[in-house]
Amino acid sequence: MTQTPTLAPATPAFIDALRARLPAPVFREATPGYFEEPRGRWQGQGVVLAPGNTEDVAEIVRACAAARVPVVPYGGGTGLVGGQIAPGGPTPVILSLERMRAVRGIYPAENVIVVEAGAILQDIHTAAAEVDRLFPLSIAAKGSARIGGNLATNAGGVNVLRYGNARDLCLGLEAVMPDGRIWHGLKRLRKDNTGYDLRNLLIGSEGTLGVITAAALKLSPRPMGEGTALMVVEGPRAALDLLALARARIGEGVSAFEIMHRAGLEFLAETLPDIRQPFAKMPEWFVLIDVGLASGLDPAAVLEGLFAEAFEAGLVSDGMIAQSETQRHQFWEVREQIPEANRRIGSISSHDISLPMSLIPDFIVQANVVIAGIGAFRINCFGHLGDGNLHYNVFPMPGRGRADHVAERDEIKRAVHDLVHEMGGSVSAEHGIGRLKVEDLERYGDPVKLDAMRAIKTALDPLGIMNPGAVLRG
Repeated sequence: MTQTPTLAPATPAFIDALRARLPAPVFREATPGYFEEPRGRWQGQGVVLAPGNTEDVAEIVRACAAARVPVVPYGGGTGLVGGQIAPGGPTPVILSLERMRAVRGIYPAENVIVVEAGAILQDIHTAAAEVDRLFPLSIAAKGSARIGGNLATNAGGVNVLRYGNARDLCLGLEAVMPDGRIWHGLKRLRKDNTGYDLRNLLIGSEGTLGVITAAALKLSPRPMGEGTALMVVEGPRAALDLLALARARIGEGVSAFEIMHRAGLEFLAETLPDIRQPFAKMPEWFVLIDVGLASGLDPAAVLEGLFAEAFEAGLVSDGMIAQSETQRHQFWEVREQIPEANRRIGSISSHDISLPMSLIPDFIVQANVVIAGIGAFRINCFGHLGDGNLHYNVFPMPGRGRADHVAERDEIKRAVHDLVHEMGGSVSAEHGIGRLKVEDLERYGDPVKLDAMRAIKTALDPLGIMNPGAVLRG
C-alpha cells in the first residue's frame, strides 16, 4: 500500500497570502451550513472560499497543491453520504461553487445547454423550459442541489428509466485538475473517440480527482402531453409485471415508475400533515407512473387503457389518474416529500441500493425477515423500481428514537448490504460513496477495480489534496 501523503492545514497565513491573489468576494464567512449535512452524521470544518470563475478555482487549487492543503469541493450541500463534509484531519479549503451559476450558452437546435457547476438544478430546468426543452435530471433536492455536485456523484433521480442518470446527460466538462491546470473538455459533441474518457472518469468521482467547473448537458424535446397516475398493486412482484405491461403498451413514453409502501404515507401523515393524502384508505403498496407522449396522444386515455388491462390481469386493484396539472403536482409531491418525512422520523439506518429488477420482490421479503430477526422496527421501502434502485430504510417503532438503537445500526446496515451483495446488487445506487460508505466499498468492491481506482487517484492527485477520505480511505 502506498504511503498517505502528508497534508497541511489552511492556516491564517495561507489565507492571507491568497487574499493578495484573489478578489474579496471569494472569501466567505464560515457559517454553520457549510459544515452540516442533511442527516446530521458529521460536523465539518474548514475555511470557505467561493470563486467567481474557473480561473479563480485554478488559482486556489494551485495554491493548495503548493502548500499541500486539502480541498473539499462543495455544491449545494445536499449529499447524503458525507462527501461534502471534512470531519477531521488538517483544516481544508471548502471550495464552494455557489457563485458560479451562469448559463454560458443554450443551443435548442442541438438540444444542449452549457452551465457553470454552481447552477441550481431547478434553474437549469427553468432555462431549458424557456426554449421549450427539458433537462430531465430530477431529484427531491432540485431546489438547492447544484449541477456540479449532481455530476460529481452521478446523481440518478426519478427519470433514469427514460433518460438515464447524470452521466448519460453530460456531453462535456470543464474542470480544474489537482495540480491547478484547467481541462478544457467543454465540448458539445455526441461522438468523440479521442482516447480515454476523462469526462466519465470525473463524473462520479465525488471531487477526489478534480473540481468540475462547467458542463455541457443534453436537453430533450418537451413531451407534448404528460400524465401521471397512482395505481394500487398487491406487492412488488405485481408492480414489476405492471411495469412490463406499461412499457409494452407505451414504450419509451414511460418517464418514471416509482414504488411506494404504506409506511411512506404513514410518515407523511405523522410529520407533514399538510401533504394531501391520495387515498382514503392507505394501501400496502402502490406505484406512481408518469408518462410523456408525442403530439396526438392523450396521456389520460393511455393511462386509462393501461389501468383497464392491468385490472383485468389482476395486477392493480384501484387507482387514480391526474385530471389536471395541479393534481399531477399533488401526486408527485407525495413521492418527493417522503425523504423529508423520513428525515423527520429519523432513520436508524438508510440504504440506497440497487438490485437486478427481477430479484427485488425476493430481496424485500428476505430483508424484512432479516431485520425482524434483529428487533422490532418500521421499514419504509420505496424508490425507482423502473431502474432497480430502492431506498430501504429502517426506523424505530413509535415512541422511540434512533438514539435508542445506536447499538443495532451497524448490524442492520451489514445485514442489508450483505444480502444486497449476495443477490448481485450494489450498496450505492445513486448517492455515491462519500465518507459514509468507504468501508462498504472496501468490503464489497471488486479488488481489481479498487486497485485501479487507487492507481488513478495516485496518478492524478499524487499529493492527495482532493477531498481526502472520500470514496477511498485516506
